[in-house]
Amino acid sequence: MNSEANNLRKKLSRQEGWLSIVINVILFGIKYWAGVVSGSLALMADAWHTLSDSISSIFVLVSTRFSHKNPDKEHPFGHGRFELVASIFIGVLLVVIALSFIREGIEKYVDKGSANYGWIAIGATVLSVLMKEGLAQFAFWGHRRTESDILRADGWHHRSDALSSIVILIGIFIGRYVWWIDAALSVVVAFFLFYAAYDIIKNSISVIIGESATPEFEQKVRDVAYSSVDKDIFLHHFHLHNYIVHKEITFHIRLPKDLTIEKAYSITKKIEVDLREKLDIESTIHVDPLTTNDK
Repeated sequence: MNSEANNLRKKLSRQEGWLSIVINVILFGIKYWAGVVSGSLALMADAWHTLSDSISSIFVLVSTRFSHKNPDKEHPFGHGRFELVASIFIGVLLVVIALSFIREGIEKYVDKGSANYGWIAIGATVLSVLMKEGLAQFAFWGHRRTESDILRADGWHHRSDALSSIVILIGIFIGRYVWWIDAALSVVVAFFLFYAAYDIIKNSISVIIGESATPEFEQKVRDVAYSSVDKDIFLHHFHLHNYIVHKEITFHIRLPKDLTIEKAYSITKKIEVDLREKLDIESTIHVDPLTTNDK
């Protein structure tokens, strides 16, 4: 990943982190005030839940700082994968939130409790839904621009709060007719969050363990290599190394057996330079002799 892309990734992550902290603090004050005015203990508890969301945003800021540190002796390939660790942390937070939804849903069902708030509480809840979904959309937009896993994970964390507020609203307007709807929807939302957490954690762990290059990406590398030289070459044995802030690939190429070492070096160097310029990836190339079976 070039410096311009890295700077954009860092900029959007910091913006999302600080914006999230500010809005969560504001929403905490509004929700808590509405809970006190309306006498709703549930809304006051939801206010503290909103404030706790700032933890994940703080982790976004910390992750941004550490993942963009320069390589050092202990970490020669940089610190980009710290972002994956942060994503796993947020995924675990989503699991905890989902479990709390299930627990609260079961308690409401057993106690036959339903939501019962005044219009001030309703207004605060609607505002929470809009602002938290707005934060989620901003985080998802940043993820699409930069492919940042930490932004995608924090976006789902914002959406979890919006979903919990939607459950409260549905309980308000339907609960008078179907007393158990609030409890049931809490469990439904919990399983939705379980899936989001699973997807976030699975993808992050998969990158940490190491993934193979996709056929589409291998073809892009081949296209660049074929356009770089006028010799018969055969590319194989691809290995992709994803360090988040930059990627590296190693592969073998077969060159004619009559080439000198100097000529083979100039060919591989040309391919490496072209891959860096066209695909923004560092490459290491191993040379094998070309045989008639490779043509």
